[in-house]
Amino acid sequence: MITRTNQPETETIFRALSDRTRLRILNLLQEGELCVCHLVAILDSPQPTVSRHLAYLRKAGLVVVRKEGIWMHYRLTPSRGKFHEMLLACLAQCFRKEGRFAKDRARVRARLRTICPA
Repeated sequence: MITRTNQPETETIFRALSDRTRLRILNLLQEGELCVCHLVAILDSPQPTVSRHLAYLRKAGLVVVRKEGIWMHYRLTPSRGKFHEMLLACLAQCFRKEGRFAKDRARVRARLRTICPA
């Protein structure tokens, strides 16, 4: 049930999911924690653009960040409840059904160790 107190969070989450680049990032992070440099290379997007999308996902509570030296590492936020758990499961199912997302996952597996020393 959506209440007045969690509606803005729910709206923020769905707005975060309304962008293809952010969906691609979430798809890639299903493979595990990734450095921003990995995401930049795989998405073939400028670093400021990728960082802006990651900030939006972080604001929505969908990703968490860890800093190691100069490198920023992102991963999916662990499930925070039934809604979040079901949302992540739904996304995973959707990602499996669309070819572009499968290609991105293949790229991350193939290039993970060759992009940066992070």
